[in-house]
Amino acid sequence: MHIVLKPINKTQEEFKNLCALGGGPKGGPARSRVQELLRASGKSLNQIAYQETHDHFAAFPVRNPWHICFAVGLCWGHLARLELDFTDAATRALTNWNAADLKVACGYHYERGPLPIEQSLQGGYVLFNSVSLPVALPDSLSGLRKCQDAWLRPIGNKASRPKYIGNWNATAMFMVALFSMPHLAKSLIKNDVLLPPGGPISVALGLLHQTKVIHHAPAGKFDEGEVELGAIVEDNGLFMELITGLSDWSLLDVHSGLYMLGTRLPQSKEWF
Repeated sequence: MHIVLKPINKTQEEFKNLCALGGGPKGGPARSRVQELLRASGKSLNQIAYQETHDHFAAFPVRNPWHICFAVGLCWGHLARLELDFTDAATRALTNWNAADLKVACGYHYERGPLPIEQSLQGGYVLFNSVSLPVALPDSLSGLRKCQDAWLRPIGNKASRPKYIGNWNATAMFMVALFSMPHLAKSLIKNDVLLPPGGPISVALGLLHQTKVIHHAPAGKFDEGEVELGAIVEDNGLFMELITGLSDWSLLDVHSGLYMLGTRLPQSKEWF
């Protein structure tokens, strides 16, 4: 099957090769080979994510762990550069809103400029002061989901949702929390905790639907200010479709494999 894809990393090169080989439904790539590719790529990317999360938690052992998760999530969403000084300033601002720390944090912006960082942190500050979360991260999937439901409640209401808290900021914090507890992350094989859709994930799901690997297209495109809880749940259901039939991987591996397939970041070719 021919697909329009200009590969920028090895995952995308291999996927294009699998599409050319065919062997799957209606001329698409063999489903099992695509699953194996996503598993290998996801696990490789996740080794980096586990280390990054460990480093940031180790650097700030007495900071609010939810604030660390939120800050790292902003970086993984390509809003800010992942550096300890950013996490330091961002978590300080989330704890005690002030212009000095906000200015430092906003200095770590990418091409979209400092405003997305400022608005995301401001939205996070509002949410952290309105949503009751436990002091420590829950050490169970059910505990994390209970916290996620509480976090999503005001976000799902357009009237109470802070600006720039979209699908990524609504869910990424909990993904980072999972990476901070590898034993828990590796046990995520059902939609017990919702993972971020949109961006490269939606691109990858679209490719997999186009090539007949999955049965449904992703729910829709998202931007930073949009939250559609039903669509988030729907796309997480597609993660479940992908994990089915292949052992020894988690939904975080699926998610990261999709990220490698859908990203357009040139630097992704150097990650592993």
